[in-house]
Amino acid sequence: MMKKIERRAFLKVMGVAGAALALAGCGSSSSSSVAASSAAGTAADSNTAAALSGKVATGGSTSMEKVMDALMEGFAEVYPDVDVTYDPTGSGAGITGATENTLDIGLSSRKLKAEETGLTATTVALDGIAIVVNNANTVENLTIEQIASIFNGTVTDWADVGGAAGEIVVIGREAGSGTRDGFEEIVGVKDACQYVQELTSTGAVIGAVESNALAIGYASLSNVDESIKAITVEGVACSEQTVVDGSYAIQRPFIFVTSDSVEQTDAVKAFIQFATSEDAADLIRMAGAVPVV
Repeated sequence: MMKKIERRAFLKVMGVAGAALALAGCGSSSSSSVAASSAAGTAADSNTAAALSGKVATGGSTSMEKVMDALMEGFAEVYPDVDVTYDPTGSGAGITGATENTLDIGLSSRKLKAEETGLTATTVALDGIAIVVNNANTVENLTIEQIASIFNGTVTDWADVGGAAGEIVVIGREAGSGTRDGFEEIVGVKDACQYVQELTSTGAVIGAVESNALAIGYASLSNVDESIKAITVEGVACSEQTVVDGSYAIQRPFIFVTSDSVEQTDAVKAFIQFATSEDAADLIRMAGAVPVV
């Protein structure tokens, strides 16, 4: 994956150099000057990238782990002397870190609330929140109303929603989780869920659903794998295409949160610029999320 970035940068430089040579061959001094200027500009950009150094402390949303891993590796190819760290502590902690200036960039998988002021949110990707069940579960689709009824405790047996008889085990994230906040707000069960387990990471939710045939939970699309089954919602599968076109109802943003009261370093600015660039789009897509550029 990282070799792709190197190849792209290499071809870009070679393209400029090739253009310079072609124009020089035409015998036009003005064209040669333009080409030389362009090549010099590219070399200057390369030198700037090589010279940039420093640290960028990020932390927060655990749902963004795969996206962050991809972005950090890709960024390191361009800026090898910048050290970007990531501490997966949950969206609430990420926003707090940005607010209290203990993090350069807080990571959140939910929108900022009205009371969370003095901060700037930059959307780097979109994510579908998949409704996940055990692979042995025969239920394939649920409506938003059915999902709400399950999570608020109104419906407690799988037989009531077309499955085999058995008491539903509701699993979710801890209070302050961006995934939980996004799910509960969209489904309309804010502060009404009857969880049997409240876990502190997306991976833990997936593991709990995988190990319990009667369980149901929710997880970021970027973290869903073959160990569990993502059911359709209102007949629509959770995928990149359905998140982009808006047909999948349960989706939320992945955002970088920065403080308005702190002057960003060049390293922080460069990382944000990279994460929101077209060069990062393929990395975000390969990490299972949906780029916004």
